[in-house]
Formats: sequence, structure tokens, C-alpha cells
Amino acid sequence: MTRPAAPLVVGFDLDMTLIDTVPGFAATLGALGEELGVDLPIAEMTERLGPPLDVLLAPHLEAARVPEACDRFRALYPDLAVTSVPTLPGAHEALAAVRRHGGRTLLVTGKYEPNARRHVDHLGLDVDEVVGWVWGVLKADPLRAAGAAAYVGDHVHDVEGALAAGTTSVSVPTGGCTAEELRAAGTHVVLPDLLAFPAWLDEHVAARGA
Repeated sequence: MTRPAAPLVVGFDLDMTLIDTVPGFAATLGALGEELGVDLPIAEMTERLGPPLDVLLAPHLEAARVPEACDRFRALYPDLAVTSVPTLPGAHEALAAVRRHGGRTLLVTGKYEPNARRHVDHLGLDVDEVVGWVWGVLKADPLRAAGAAAYVGDHVHDVEGALAAGTTSVSVPTGGCTAEELRAAGTHVVLPDLLAFPAWLDEHVAARGA
């Protein structure tokens, strides 16, 4: 007797995978820098989004100021960074592709979870669960708990999380990491963008069923 396949679960990163966070992140950094009296190199800091906020701020502030600066950034963020941030091409289509296969979608992000939920609500992203404040290998725990068949991200640390969870790593070079860097990190699949994801998923599900 053949066992039925487990329900399909696909995890997605948020920043620079589903949404273009740069405009909102830059605006919030600008406001934060003004309040702190610090000239933050905004273009440089938004070039490779992915690491946690404290890691991004650490080179530019005294260590003792970083925790308070992070808290203030998160407080400024809802008014400055939610409505200005669009989805990336193919984001809605990628989520819909999972639904067409009867699957569930899981958002696993390093972003502060309440702010991640604000983006989900504002943009109408069709996700079943949001897990925030996890980065790198720490993403493995929620992915493993959900039984994710794949995790889609734009950063080498997303690859790290997928591999640690034992799930298929799908990468899109829409953030700060190149396709070559993503391959070198060990990703299983590099797609040009999320517009290519539905066709890849169709093939993945067919192979999984076989």
C-alpha cells in the first residue's frame, strides 16, 4: 500500500525575497540617524539586507547604543516603512502556486515579527504563519517543525537555514547576494526571480509524487 505524500509546506523569507524592503528601510535609517545625530551610510547598509538589525548597526554606533537604537528603529518602522514597500515581481504568484498544490505557506524572517505581519497585512500576502526574529541556522527550527519541503530566500544565510533544516533550498538573487554566492553557499536551486517559481514548483511536486 502506498502512503499518501505529506501535505506540501513551503517556507519563504520576507525581505528582498517577497518584498523590496530597501525604500522603507532607508527611510527609517535616515530618521534614526537624524535622531541619534549619526550620519549612517544608508546606501551601503541597504545594499545587502538580510542580517539582523543589530548586526547592521554595530559598525556605526558605540556598542552600548545599539540595543536602544534597534528599539527606536522598530518603533519608527511602521510609519515610515510599511506603505512604501512593494512586493517583488512574482511574490503573489509564488504564494498562489503553493495554494494550487493544496499547500501551506510559512514566512520565516529575521525581521521583528510585528513589523513583518504589518507587511503581510498591508500587501495581502497569502501566508498561513509568520515566524520572525530568526536568522541563519535558527531558521531551521520553524522550518523543521512545519515539515517544510522547501525554503525560498535571497541570502546565503537563508540557504544556511534551509540546509540546517534538511529542506530544499530555493534561491533568488533579488537581494544582496549573487547567484554565484548562493550556489557557493550550497543552495539546491537558483531561479532568476519568483516569476520562475510556479513552474519550478510544478516540477518539484511532480517529482515528489513520483
